[in-house]
Amino acid sequence: MTPARSFTHALAGRFAAGAGDTALLCLDEEGRSTAHTYGELDARARTVAAALDGRGAAGAPVLVATGGGADTVAALLGCLYAGAVAVPVPPPDASRAAAERTAAIAAETDAPLLLTHSAEAPEFSRRLSAAGRQAVVCLAVDNLGAQHADWRLPAVDGRDLALIQYTSGSTAAPRGVRVTHANLLATMESLRHALRTDRTDRIGGWLPLHHDLGLIGQLLHPLWLGATAVLMPGRLFAADPLRWLHEAARHGVTVTAAPDSAYARCLAAVTDADLARLDLGRLRLAVNASEPVSAVTQAAFARRFATAGLRPEALVAGYGLAEATLLVSVGAPTTTTFSAAELEHGTLTPPAPGHPVRALAASGRPTSVTVRIVDPSTSTVLPDGSVGEIWLRGEAVTPGYWRRPTETAAAYDATTAAGEHGFLRTGDLGALLNGELYVTGRIKDALLVDGRTLHPQEVERQLALSGAPFGSAVVLTAPAEREQLVAIQEIHGTAWNPRQLADLAARVHGCLHAEFGTAPGNVLLVRPGTVRRTTSGKIRRTLMRDLYTRGELRPLYAQLAEGGLSP
Repeated sequence: MTPARSFTHALAGRFAAGAGDTALLCLDEEGRSTAHTYGELDARARTVAAALDGRGAAGAPVLVATGGGADTVAALLGCLYAGAVAVPVPPPDASRAAAERTAAIAAETDAPLLLTHSAEAPEFSRRLSAAGRQAVVCLAVDNLGAQHADWRLPAVDGRDLALIQYTSGSTAAPRGVRVTHANLLATMESLRHALRTDRTDRIGGWLPLHHDLGLIGQLLHPLWLGATAVLMPGRLFAADPLRWLHEAARHGVTVTAAPDSAYARCLAAVTDADLARLDLGRLRLAVNASEPVSAVTQAAFARRFATAGLRPEALVAGYGLAEATLLVSVGAPTTTTFSAAELEHGTLTPPAPGHPVRALAASGRPTSVTVRIVDPSTSTVLPDGSVGEIWLRGEAVTPGYWRRPTETAAAYDATTAAGEHGFLRTGDLGALLNGELYVTGRIKDALLVDGRTLHPQEVERQLALSGAPFGSAVVLTAPAEREQLVAIQEIHGTAWNPRQLADLAARVHGCLHAEFGTAPGNVLLVRPGTVRRTTSGKIRRTLMRDLYTRGELRPLYAQLAEGGLSP
C-alpha cells in the first residue's frame, strides 16, 4: 500500500472504501444512539470544507467548538478536508473557566472562524465579542446546505499542520501544540501496533474532543482504521461514572480509555447489584492513562470488575502527552513494590524487610519513540531504575508550540550530555526498569521536604485511602522560612461541628506522618468540588497553589502551623 501523503488523504481513502459502514455512534445523555456512515460523514465534511474554502481558510487556524456530536465531527473533518488547521475548544455549555479558555485561544491563534452548531452560535458570538474577538465569524455546520460539488483534496503533505491541540494546563497555562499530518500518521500506526486495533473494533468513551485522548484516541483513530467510534457525552459520566461502563457494554465497545481518577470513581460508586447487571466480556482493552497510574486503583478495579466479565488482560496502563501527539507507552499494568525511602531519593530499589514501601504501576513499554531518563540539571542520561526527567524522540513528537518560541526552545530539540539531540523535554518524572516506564510525577509538582522528594499523587492517594468522609485532596508546598507542606482535603457531608472537623484535620496529620514521616504545616478542610481538575481529570496544581497563596480558598476549617485554628 502506498503511504498516504497526509492524514487527510488517509481519511478520504478510508471513507471511500467503506462508505456504507458505520463510522460513528453518537449517544445522548439518555443513552439514545444515532448511527452515521462513512459516506454520510464524507459528504458532511465536504460541505464544511466548501464553506471554509469560500472564506480562504486553507492553512489558517479555525476554532471548533467540540460538543461531541456528529456536527462537531463534521466540523473537525471539514477543517482537514479544507486544509485548514483545526483548533478544538470547549463547548459553550462548559464552565466559565472553559469560556475564558476559549477566548484566550481565540486571541492567541487569531482564528478568523469558529465552527459550531446553530443553537450554540449566538452564545459563542456573544462571548467572543465580550472578550474583544468580535471579528471572529461563527459558522453553524448544521446550516451550510450541501454545496460541495467543486471540493477537491487539499494540497497538503506530512509537514503541514493538521491541528493545534491545547494542553490541559495542569501545571502551566494551556499551550497550543502544533500537530502535523506526519505526527498524526505516526501516532495512528503506533496505536494500531500497541493496541492491536483494526476495523472490527468499536472504540469510544466520554472524554471531550478538545482533549487529545478524546480527539485522537477515541475519534480520529477509529476513523483512520475504518472502525466505529462510539462517542458519549461527558455529562453522562459526570452524573454517574458507571454509565460509562454500562453504555460501553450495551453498545459493544471493545476499546476504551480514561484517566486513573475515572477508574477510581467507578470503584467508589459500584455496588454488587451494579456488577450483576454489567457485562464487560466484550471489552478487549480498557486503557488507564492521562496521569500517573495508581497501582492500588489498577489492582482493585481488576478484582472488583472481574465478576462483571472483565478479563485481567483487558486492563492496561498508558502514558502520553499532547507534545508527543498522544502515545508514548502502553502495556500490562505491572505493579512492583519499591523502597519508599529510596524512591524519595530518586531510585527504584527493592525494599528491605520491615521498611516502608511504595507500589508503582508501570505504564507499559515505549512504542515507536526513543525514551531517555535524564538528570534535568546536567542533561546526563541516568541508568536503569533512576528517576529523572522523561525525554522523548520520534516521528510523533510535534514541532513545538503555536507562537511560543521561548517555550518551544526550552522544551524541544534538547541534547543530552553525551551529544544525542532532538529530544522533547516532557517535564514528567519517571524511570525505566526492565524496559518498562514508571511515571512518578512532574518536576513542577515534586515536593521537596527536609531534603526528600515526595510525589504529591502518592500522598493524595494515601489520604483518599483513609476512608470516609475524605474526598479529593491536593498537597503542595508554600513558601515559608522553609518549604511548608500544605494539605487541602475535601470533606463530604454537612453539619460538621468544630470538634469533628478538628478530628478530621488530625487524621490528615496522622496519615501523612505515619505514611511519609512528615506532617503538613497547614491543613485546610474544604467542600467537595474545591479541588480544580482539567478535562482529563488531572489536578490543576498551579491554579490550586495560586488560589491558596492568594487566600481565595474558603475552608470549612483550617489548622495552621502555629497551632491557631480558623473555622
